[in-house]
Amino acid sequence: MTSDPRPGIDSLWDGLVNFKYSLFRLETLQQYSGSSEDEAIAQWRRTGAIPLTDELRQWCERIDRRVKDGCRAQRVHVVTEPLTDYMRFELASYEPNIQAGEDVRVIPVREGQWPADVPFESDYWLIDARQLFSMRYAPDGQWLGADLVTDPQQIADACAIRDAALAQSLPWRDYNPR
Repeated sequence: MTSDPRPGIDSLWDGLVNFKYSLFRLETLQQYSGSSEDEAIAQWRRTGAIPLTDELRQWCERIDRRVKDGCRAQRVHVVTEPLTDYMRFELASYEPNIQAGEDVRVIPVREGQWPADVPFESDYWLIDARQLFSMRYAPDGQWLGADLVTDPQQIADACAIRDAALAQSLPWRDYNPR
């Protein structure tokens, strides 16, 4: 595997592969771009089906193994309604993750009511509640890199944000956009 030129990505991948207990992903953006997902979106628009890319298949295999080992993988996506075409794709694409054992949850933002204690446009990965990667994106949602955060207070804050997001979220299967 070649090194990714974006800052912090190799360290993030290492954490995602070698986590021991838990993964948590907070997603707050309404559009992501510039990843291997771009071709999958185009295919979904043409066919209505979510393609199982190599990247998604590998992710799901890893999650399946880790969940069977007793680990926890959680994700919360804050989504504003009405949903965009992109967000409908994003939400549909979580089905394989859920089948692999990832607990995917949604916080719908209706009438502009952003969830309490969940910062706006604050995406991160929290690995084993000890290792925090703050995700960086361009205004168009293109992934620019990940910053490893080592400050203990920021890690504790991320744990509190995780708890607030989980408490306010709905299981993916129960989410029904208006």
